[in-house]
Amino acid sequence: MVRLSRATLSRVAAEARPLAEPRETGVVHLGIGAFHRAHQAVYTERAMAATGDDRWGICGASQRSTAVADLLRPQDCLYGLRAGDDVRVVGSVREVLVPGDDLAARLAAPRTAVVTLTVTEKAYRREGGPSTAIGRLVAGLRARAAADAGPLTVVSCDNLPGNGATLARLVAELCEPPLLAWVEQNVAFPSTMVDRIVPATTPADLDDVAARLGVRDLGAVVTEPFTQWVIEDSFAGDRPAWELAGALLVDDVRPYELMKLRLLNGSHSAIAYLSGATYVSEAVGDPAFAAYLRRLMDDDLTPTLDGLDGFDLAGYKKSLPARFANPGLRHRVAQIAADGSQKLPQRLLDPARDRLAAGHEPRWIALAVAGWMRHVSTSRELDDPLAGRLRGDATASAAATVDRLLAVEEIFGADLREHRVFRELVTGCLERLTADGLPATLRALA
Repeated sequence: MVRLSRATLSRVAAEARPLAEPRETGVVHLGIGAFHRAHQAVYTERAMAATGDDRWGICGASQRSTAVADLLRPQDCLYGLRAGDDVRVVGSVREVLVPGDDLAARLAAPRTAVVTLTVTEKAYRREGGPSTAIGRLVAGLRARAAADAGPLTVVSCDNLPGNGATLARLVAELCEPPLLAWVEQNVAFPSTMVDRIVPATTPADLDDVAARLGVRDLGAVVTEPFTQWVIEDSFAGDRPAWELAGALLVDDVRPYELMKLRLLNGSHSAIAYLSGATYVSEAVGDPAFAAYLRRLMDDDLTPTLDGLDGFDLAGYKKSLPARFANPGLRHRVAQIAADGSQKLPQRLLDPARDRLAAGHEPRWIALAVAGWMRHVSTSRELDDPLAGRLRGDATASAAATVDRLLAVEEIFGADLREHRVFRELVTGCLERLTADGLPATLRALA
């Protein structure tokens, strides 16, 4: 079977071909992995199709390897997207850079008006350096200021509360005073909330997409039909008409980002550390575990949300179990479990603080945290930037394990380490998990 490319695109059914063909590059994206190709790249293509404005082609930049470039460059940066039963080719990406390519020149180009990022939570916690995503972004801003290339909007699309403000702060820390003054005058950092489940593509997925498109596609991505993008309406200059592609532009993103981080991502983390399943769909197929997730969302997470007047929160919550149960995604639990030290604070620990401050016991959150503690203490291969500090004696008592891990201040802060109720809740859950297993623990907490 021939490989997907512009030369072979005629072999693809007309209804499955790209919605738009960009003639210029107006967006640079840092971290061009599967999520970006299933989310922001799709919104950008739809915006071009809705307006006929073809200036918004994407230049993607890989941060650590040539893997994505090796997949997409031979295909003229075309790739297939399977969302549920729908499969089509996306054409908004025009170029993929690799480490060593001149990213600064792309960021300094006058036609570049927007930079987007999906570089994962841990990229926002590392020391800034020239080779990091944020270090490369600052080098590009320096080149743009020197070229007097005009205003720029930098859009973080990572799962962090206040991701725009966080990114602006990290950029400022790396800027010398003249550059910082220029950034403050010319660069906007709107916050966003992104929501779409995008598991790692498997060989079976590639075979399925090839059969549906009629061409071989090594860059295909698989996702769910649901998608959501909420963007703070704060831009420095021109941008794609993302609102015509279904994005929601709002004055305040925070209520939406907390909703998604806590309900969807928090539930995902609970699945990762408690279920023992290989795929998310298997975990929620257990009625007892599905009931636990409902209690987690209803009792511990939903009460910490506000500012969503007019939004169908009940409908969003109702959609989550069906999204989790989708067997077509084959979303691996191990993918969610990775980098837990970077994810746990905003997904589960911040809502635990909110519940404790309101005088309530967040026992369902405590159970998920206990599951994480068991995971980091017993896993043979721990994928986490703090792995060396998190591993411990798997035979230690629950109280000793809780004491050791609560002392990791980057995760739990000083407050949760000293909070008697939280410590006792987590210790009790870990004791039950260790002694009796999850089913008995769920029955005891119900």
